[in-house]
Amino acid sequence: MGHHDKNGKHGKHGGLVLSTKAPKAKEVFVAGTFNDWNPSSHPLKRTGDGQWALTLDLPPGRHEYKFVIDGQWCCEPGCDKHYDGCPDCVANQFGTMNRIIEVKDAAEQAEHLRQLA
Repeated sequence: MGHHDKNGKHGKHGGLVLSTKAPKAKEVFVAGTFNDWNPSSHPLKRTGDGQWALTLDLPPGRHEYKFVIDGQWCCEPGCDKHYDGCPDCVANQFGTMNRIIEVKDAAEQAEHLRQLA
């Protein structure tokens, strides 16, 4: 009976780090389904070498997001190209793409790590 159901409450799972390379950017935010696509609520911090990063604590499930770099919505570095079947992306209603992140719950994560060991 070691398996808890998916809706069971469990402790804090580690945050997920989202990062992007934007050497010339003055500011970088992330907007997605987890913050109602708000382009100014989640700023990334410059981590050096043109990289920007933010640790998010997201609930398990599938989330879509994009980076907002100096006010421009971007999916890829160099900004949006048309959706072309990128494996970690999904088409949005604008014909460009959103990134997808799958957050596993703590039990799935542990299971995954066991399989890798």
